[in-house]
Amino acid sequence: MQIERDAKGDFVLDPADLAELFGLSREDFRRRMQQGLVTSTVEIGEDEHAGTSRLSLRLGNRVWRAILADDGTVVSEDISFVRGALLKRPGS
Repeated sequence: MQIERDAKGDFVLDPADLAELFGLSREDFRRRMQQGLVTSTVEIGEDEHAGTSRLSLRLGNRVWRAILADDGTVVSEDISFVRGALLKRPGS
């Protein structure tokens, strides 16, 4: 996967690559983005993690995370499933 930075330093990812990660067509992924169903966070490494960034993208119960070196090289990545909150039954 190619991850670049724009003139402001923001990360830029190819939507086609992201769609493939989540097992969706480009059109379906784009539609979900437009609906606000895709969220992202960026964390900048500090101390022993200085020089790295962690990108996280969430779509429904799936989260893709990547650790990037300063030059944008993907050091590691994974996709996981987030469990929903358990509902408490009345009377329990």
